[in-house]
Amino acid sequence: MGRVLDSARACVCVSGRGCGRGRWARTRPGPGAAEAPCAGRAPSRSPVLQLAHAVRLLLEYTDSHYEEKTYTMGDAPDYDRSQWLNEKFKLGLDFPNLPYLIDGAHKITQSNAILRYIARKHNLCGETEEEKIRVDILENEVMDTRIYFARICYSPDFEKLKPEYVKAIPDKMKLYSQFLGKRPWFAGEKLTYVDFLVYDILDLHRIFEPTSLDAFPNLKEFMARFEGLKKISAYMKSNRFVPGPLFLKIAMWGNK
Repeated sequence: MGRVLDSARACVCVSGRGCGRGRWARTRPGPGAAEAPCAGRAPSRSPVLQLAHAVRLLLEYTDSHYEEKTYTMGDAPDYDRSQWLNEKFKLGLDFPNLPYLIDGAHKITQSNAILRYIARKHNLCGETEEEKIRVDILENEVMDTRIYFARICYSPDFEKLKPEYVKAIPDKMKLYSQFLGKRPWFAGEKLTYVDFLVYDILDLHRIFEPTSLDAFPNLKEFMARFEGLKKISAYMKSNRFVPGPLFLKIAMWGNK
């Protein structure tokens, strides 16, 4: 994407994740030019959209030009989704879903497939076999963590489930900490697309429970290192960041 596709039309459309997340919203209205790559989202964050946030960060880091299209969910009690449903089967997607990316002739769904597509263009998938193995493992581990976390946040029994989940956070963070070790990035010495995924899930947890990373200096250093990347830092300081909500309106937590 980005410089490679300046004359192409690409859309990343995400439903769910609000204009961003807790402290740092990640949205980009896009240049509005038809010939520029474009990215889209709905105005609140869902499990799907959480993944789209990593896509957005990767687009920013790789200096890709994109346009973001948004789909709005209605208010209670109906939570109208017609804005997305009216387009869902008209986009030529093999498996119509959100998020999606349209890059010229390429139409891609599944957020991790989108991430890998962008990462391959910028050599961010790992180079050695060991690095690629670590990338594969972590991509799936983050997905497991994310799905379980989302189930808690969307459950009608959220208040009952939260204490137990908070109690289990240190054990989960310990595994991420041990996997990172003394490496600067999760695959090794060089940044890969899974660092964007891990940053996102760790950030969600420190918003959910601010002490989540306190016992793990290497994870805190990783977060600071990631936020210190030139393109990421500039993006986080820009007016394209919009605070929350983290999840859809139907969530029990992170919906405001």
